[in-house]
Amino acid sequence: MANDSAKVPLLAGLRDPATPINQVVPPRRRFRHSKSLPQLAGSKSLRDNLHPNLKRVLIFLVLYLAAGTICFYLVRDHIKGLKTNGILDSVYFCIVTMTTVGYGDLVPDSTPSKLLACVFVFSGMALICLALSSAANYLVEKQEFLLVRALHINQKVGELDILKEIETNRVRYKCFMVLSALVVLIVAGTAFLATVEKLDLIDAFYCVCSTITTLGYGDKSFSTAAGRIFAIFWILMSTICLGQLFFCIAEVNTEIRQRALVKLVLAKKVTNVDLEAADIDDDGVVGAAEFIIHRLKEMGKICQEDITAIMEQFEDLDVDQSGTLSPSDILLAQSSYTGN
Repeated sequence: MANDSAKVPLLAGLRDPATPINQVVPPRRRFRHSKSLPQLAGSKSLRDNLHPNLKRVLIFLVLYLAAGTICFYLVRDHIKGLKTNGILDSVYFCIVTMTTVGYGDLVPDSTPSKLLACVFVFSGMALICLALSSAANYLVEKQEFLLVRALHINQKVGELDILKEIETNRVRYKCFMVLSALVVLIVAGTAFLATVEKLDLIDAFYCVCSTITTLGYGDKSFSTAAGRIFAIFWILMSTICLGQLFFCIAEVNTEIRQRALVKLVLAKKVTNVDLEAADIDDDGVVGAAEFIIHRLKEMGKICQEDITAIMEQFEDLDVDQSGTLSPSDILLAQSSYTGN
């Protein structure tokens, strides 16, 4: 950048153009308006775009189950155990395999069927880890707004206030939603096994716990046709839900540690060493942007590699080397990209 721009404040672009340059700015001026709030209430953010397309996830799941059903149906004579219906047993075996429950009520009994089971257990685990769990996470987040509104049903809370609370306690609400869904699935599974599979309550609850944890001892399982139809959907949802709960608990623990670090950094006294480290452009003065960046680095929210990469992008866009970005810089940068 040009040397004459070294003294340009990093937050100069936030100043009102109508304000004279030599006018004294109040020393405790604060920027309280966040440009991210309209984005939360309206258009999709970048994070929202990272969520999986649920339609695509369902297509992958249907294709996986269809392929598994066909394959296991063709080798049904090489699978031993308690059988009800060829197609139903094949779908049920796919679900039990991909979720790694492995009751043992249906077992591969030949070399081709064993190799086929090995292929489907790895592909099924990958499908759950990479796609279905993210889809479940997406669905849970969609319910957060309704949850916060329900918690404040007797209070006059606007949509913007709800969005702020969701942003503040997102991980905790997610954990609460997943835990609630898991409790419902446990109760539903226990009641179904007790009424349809004719197990007593203890055995039914025992079977539910061994299933959702993918322990799958096999002494208790779904043995009827109706039970296996229920199990196709219930096993898939319950095992994913439990995995999501463990992930949410880890997120809550990480968030607690992060907030403790933030409080520690903000409580620490600022020294001359801190000012020297925060002075990015080495002009002897630390602006608001420089101070914010330094504090974020101490909090572990950003690292030097991130700052370097952003500065490189800034310098690429700053075509006229003025030290600031303008619409003309963007147009020139785009034209240079097009020319290359």
